[in-house]
Amino acid sequence: MSQPHFPKMLSSQIAFDIARTILDGFDKHYRLFREISQAAAALFARGEWQTFQNNARDRIQFYEKRVRECVQILEDEYDPADLTDQVWREIKLHYMGLLTDHLRPELAETFFNSVCTKLLNRHYYHNDFIFVRPATATEYIEQDDTPPTYRVYYPATDGLRFTLRRIVTNFRLQAEFEDLDRDVALVEARLLSCFGQDKLEPNHQIQVLANLFFRNKAAYIIGKVINGNRDYPFVIPVMHRQKGRLVLDTVLTEAMQITILFSFTRAYFMVDMEVPSAYVQFVRSILPRKPRSEIYTMLGLQKHGKNLFYRDFLHHLKYSSDQIAAAPGIRGLVMLVFALPSFPYVFKLIKDSFPPPKETTRELVQEKYQLVKNHDRVGRMADTLEYSDVAFPRSRFSEELLAEIQRYAPSLLEVTRDEIVIRHLYIERRMTPLNIWLTEAEQRGDLAAMEHGVREYGNAIKDLIAANIFPGDMLYKNFGVTRHGRVVFYDYDEIEYITDCHFRRIPAPRNEEDEMAAEPWYPVAKNDVFPEQFGSFLLGNPQVRRFFLQHHADLLTPEYWQQKQARIQQGKVEDIFPYPQEIRFQQI
Repeated sequence: MSQPHFPKMLSSQIAFDIARTILDGFDKHYRLFREISQAAAALFARGEWQTFQNNARDRIQFYEKRVRECVQILEDEYDPADLTDQVWREIKLHYMGLLTDHLRPELAETFFNSVCTKLLNRHYYHNDFIFVRPATATEYIEQDDTPPTYRVYYPATDGLRFTLRRIVTNFRLQAEFEDLDRDVALVEARLLSCFGQDKLEPNHQIQVLANLFFRNKAAYIIGKVINGNRDYPFVIPVMHRQKGRLVLDTVLTEAMQITILFSFTRAYFMVDMEVPSAYVQFVRSILPRKPRSEIYTMLGLQKHGKNLFYRDFLHHLKYSSDQIAAAPGIRGLVMLVFALPSFPYVFKLIKDSFPPPKETTRELVQEKYQLVKNHDRVGRMADTLEYSDVAFPRSRFSEELLAEIQRYAPSLLEVTRDEIVIRHLYIERRMTPLNIWLTEAEQRGDLAAMEHGVREYGNAIKDLIAANIFPGDMLYKNFGVTRHGRVVFYDYDEIEYITDCHFRRIPAPRNEEDEMAAEPWYPVAKNDVFPEQFGSFLLGNPQVRRFFLQHHADLLTPEYWQQKQARIQQGKVEDIFPYPQEIRFQQI
């Protein structure tokens, strides 16, 4: 790439060289990101699920590795004394020039921020030195020689069924379908039923993203039907059936179903994107209420999603006035949790020390949260955004909350006249704690809601088991209910892999003294788990007990856990469906 022309004021060769080094670091990152995303199609076709999961986990680490590499290069090659304020300002201006005609400028700006904030003091975190605001537009940046983001089909020419078949075959999946004509007919019938009384216009069209979205054991076709002035979004999951043959499992047409597919409780998609902003724009056209930050995150671009989220948060702070206070619910032994009532997220920070019976450290808790970040969350574990040195307006903190942080986590706190700086915290989507949800349902006399909560609680545990996760602390306060009524786990300091646990039956007492003893009369190792004991601390409420035994009594037997553990050890990867079973075609 030729060096762009800059005004005379940009006189520092060091500044240009540093800008070039940072952009080279980003370009290397995105090249590797695309390569591993492109490999997903072949792994899906061959059903190599373990390799797919390993790649998905490894990809999450790519960004930080490239940032560290870039920082190391700059620290090795440049004397800090040469990097004056003026040089740093010129670095940013040179970088902006280098992003002219770049297909991923917004991601490159975020990479620039990541590198620079590791080299600069926090006092330099403003728009003169980093991209506090975006400097490059992402609308219509596709070029003539880039492949199209989406394909357009006109069913009026060849008929809807033929068009749907062509949409599927154009992806050229290297695996046979069990009966594509049968599945396409089912998709056609479902789509026509969703149009209802709306007559299809002669010039209606179908737009479909050019690359598949891969996650877990499924590939997803993302598209929309445009009929006059109305859009009808749809998602078609493609899955393996017997003997490795493919089927179209269903078609999602309801906004809530598609929203849940992109939920913060799911693993990130694998999708090859030449122009990521164009993919985000298309997804937003079918999910207009989904923030761009969440869409970028679900596409595996979680660092830029985190950057956008923080910009949204700063904007919200500016245009709100409510007080930050402790979040409702039972206080935890490990985390302090606070919230801004007008903002749908909670802020969690790790206490400096933990009272008995907790036996952990800050480092171990951080490892557990990183485990969840890297793991398949199967719709049952909340994703978290991790931040360092977050500044809040001092005026927005209640005195009670500030005193609580000073008491339990003083090492994370820096207080100035105008700001409160938290040195490390997690931000997570706010949910209603399940214990509060069940209590309120009981107070209303709403037994149907109680049954739903208990059934969802058990389903959440079973989905976690399938993903090789033992929650550890299974109390209801550690689970939340989303706005869609799904139960999600969000307290990670005691999680373990199922394969690391030893699920045992309680030995029979040897005599009356054993039976009356306050302590176990049998040896208990660190990772021993006794499912028969779960009922004693989970099922004290008679209504909860009735519903739990009706739907999930198997969770109280060691045999259930042992069978699931054996399947995981055999390399079995379970199907986890991010949509209701009853809408699957094989159920019809």
